[in-house]
Amino acid sequence: MSALVCGKRSSSVFEELLLTPPPASKRVRCSPGASSPTASLRVSLSGISHPFDHSNCGEGDRVAAYLAHLRSLFPEMDQQLIEGALETSGNDLDSAIKSLNDLRLDSVEFNLVSAVSKSESGTKINARSPTEGTSKENGVDFATADTSVSSIDALPTNGSEWVDLFVREMMNASNVDDARARASRVLEFLEKSIMVAHAGGEVPQNLQKENMMLREQVEILLKENNVLKRAVAIQHNRLKEYEERNQELHHLKQLVSQYQEQVRTLEMNNYALSVHLKQAQQSNSMPGRFHPDVF
Repeated sequence: MSALVCGKRSSSVFEELLLTPPPASKRVRCSPGASSPTASLRVSLSGISHPFDHSNCGEGDRVAAYLAHLRSLFPEMDQQLIEGALETSGNDLDSAIKSLNDLRLDSVEFNLVSAVSKSESGTKINARSPTEGTSKENGVDFATADTSVSSIDALPTNGSEWVDLFVREMMNASNVDDARARASRVLEFLEKSIMVAHAGGEVPQNLQKENMMLREQVEILLKENNVLKRAVAIQHNRLKEYEERNQELHHLKQLVSQYQEQVRTLEMNNYALSVHLKQAQQSNSMPGRFHPDVF
């Protein structure tokens, strides 16, 4: 939805860029929040006006005029580099300016990389965002170290902010190719922000699913724990009953042994009494007949 809104709002900007060329003072711009040293060093080829007419000059005069003009544009460069660039381009002023631009940008970028590497040698810093530095797409260099798109955290959060960012990037573009590259970069960041938002929305869902799964597992474990507790209680009761029965059996065995001893004692007493009775009967027997009432 934001991309559609950006496309509708930026169509008029592209038409203005196509119909109205930027002034010389605004050929190269940096972002509102951060300045790019490489972007400030660019020399626009389309906006260069030749301060001299070579229609009536000879080849030598024209080359000398080209060299003088190049020295005025690149005063810090070596004379041999300027002459070599003009000779390599076949005495084409625009091609020589473009090649010298590239050389100067490469030199500045090398110096920046060296300075950054020296500053980072003794300290620990965060990883550099892929949007920092100077990018080159479709043959156009443009600064991407803007505060508006410097990091994922600084990206817009709603549609109106994305529209403002898109319009600002289009206004900062130096030409149509630069505007196209900036639009592509903004759309790329929009896609990344949508992916990050989608991933951020999936994280709570995944956590909720994991939480539900863990709850189910905890419930299953609690049920199994209750079953184990009941099993342990039943086993404990059985062991207790077994011990009680063992004690009762031991007590009964002791009683049986005591009863057996008593039976033996009673049998011996009974036998002794029977022997004494027989002896008494034999010794006390009287001859003759007695009246039965006596006995």
